[in-house]
Amino acid sequence: MKKLFVLLLTVACFYMHAQGPASKRDQEFVKCAAHAGMMEVRLGELAQTNALSPEVKKLGQMMIDDHTKANNELTALAQKKGIAVPTTLTDKEQKGYDKLAKMQGKDFDKAYTKCMVKDHKKVICKFKKEAKKGDDAELKTWASNTIPSLEHHKHMSEETCKAIKK
Repeated sequence: MKKLFVLLLTVACFYMHAQGPASKRDQEFVKCAAHAGMMEVRLGELAQTNALSPEVKKLGQMMIDDHTKANNELTALAQKKGIAVPTTLTDKEQKGYDKLAKMQGKDFDKAYTKCMVKDHKKVICKFKKEAKKGDDAELKTWASNTIPSLEHHKHMSEETCKAIKK
């Protein structure tokens, strides 16, 4: 039994060593995806307090729920790959958050939904690029599997944006 354990451990170590460190492309994708996901959760939480429209609050809750799940999946996958996951917003993201945090009611609703549409358009492009050109098969699969949810978020953001204009 001891020999089997040593053999399995040796094979696992060889596999991890043979796989090598994550590529720069994959590391950048993880960093970008983590930042985007963190931002969506934070803004979704903000929508719970600053939004006027029930539709915007519902959109914000969907962002919290779905992006928390995706963030947890990404973190686990990144840790498995030895990729550091950021835990704070960038300065640019923080400024965007702070700007929205100062808004209330209808002004917040308009700005938040426009932000969700714009952000999801950008992030969908990055996820599609990773799904096609990423170096790590598991990250490519995760990105590919996450795209439908992101597209749904973009669609719901567009619909909510239209609904609050009426």
